[in-house]
Amino acid sequence: MTDAVGQPGAEEQRPGVEGARERQRRWRLVLGGAADESLGAAAAGKDGAMDAAMAALYDAAEPGSSGQRSGGLGSSAPKVARWLGDIREYFPSTVVQVMQADAIERLDLTRLLLEPEMLAAVEPDVHLVGTLLSLNRVMPDATKEAARQVVRTVVEQLERRITQRTRSAVSGALNRAARIVRPRHADIDWDRTIRANLKHYQPDHGTLIPERLIGYGRRSTAVQRDVVLCVDQSGSMASSVVFAGVFAAVLASMRSLRTSLVVFDTAVVDLTEQLSDPVEVLFGTQLGGGTDINRALAYSQQLITRPRDSILVLISDLYEGGVREEMLRRVAEMTAAGVQVVVLLALSDEGAPSYDHENAAALAALGVPAFACTPDAFPELMAAAIEQRDLMAFAAAK
Repeated sequence: MTDAVGQPGAEEQRPGVEGARERQRRWRLVLGGAADESLGAAAAGKDGAMDAAMAALYDAAEPGSSGQRSGGLGSSAPKVARWLGDIREYFPSTVVQVMQADAIERLDLTRLLLEPEMLAAVEPDVHLVGTLLSLNRVMPDATKEAARQVVRTVVEQLERRITQRTRSAVSGALNRAARIVRPRHADIDWDRTIRANLKHYQPDHGTLIPERLIGYGRRSTAVQRDVVLCVDQSGSMASSVVFAGVFAAVLASMRSLRTSLVVFDTAVVDLTEQLSDPVEVLFGTQLGGGTDINRALAYSQQLITRPRDSILVLISDLYEGGVREEMLRRVAEMTAAGVQVVVLLALSDEGAPSYDHENAAALAALGVPAFACTPDAFPELMAAAIEQRDLMAFAAAK
């Protein structure tokens, strides 16, 4: 529609004008107060509150810088608590978690997390749990109960996310791995039966005559696989420690598996006895410190009594502070004995981690894959290991 002089009518002008205003509003929120001169007056109302919350964090001077910037939360616990409440009101949970993590890093709020009222205000997430676990040794008794509640909330969230999928994948793999050679018709694994009998194909008849049937095994209450999770608890592995602790508890709840959890830095701690309570497992870790992978593997090797029915999962960035040659020798010994060994450079939702490329290449030369794994892919990884599939191919597909 046009008016008498051929210009767009008011009805057509309005969407374009409103769209431009919305774009200007969004850019103003992204750029902050520095854009007041070019984009107009400061944000007001709810936009003003959102802008102030972001300015307090992202317009604050970087630690050690001399920049004169207007933001910041200072060291006031009440002010920080109000800020935490504001961001929970104005932003979705996923954004709140990112802003909390940034605040802890940029504004050095670690000390304030030792105060119970602060823990009551935060949004629980994996990164916050990692930070709390790193403070475990210096945390006052008055704060520990609040910290445990934060950790328990996150553990329960993770259990809802991973438990059913892990049990389903692992149980299915155990059933498929326990094959029988005289199966009933309903138990025949046709895919493996056909593959095993391809040499008996009859071209004249266009059919295959199976001489050997392969079937799925029946469920058994006996322990079918031994699993050892060996987890690096150096500071860079915080998220991986949290996920590994919860996965270990889930695996330990399955009777067909014998699950052990070993955590290490320069010392080794066996947390297997605490696996009935993942919160206790996590509080049994001591995030931070050095790394002695060789010592941890030496201990884990002693736990393996049935090499061909055992899976060792080493979760580490492979920055070895111990004896590298001994570490590689132990891995070679275990793989030669039939142990399924896999190295996870990270077990988290983050992207590619920093890791020792030289050690990863040396392990790959031994036939041991080393790759980052998301929690959602971990059940499939365990299923592949139980079925003794090619883990190098599994790693390449990831």
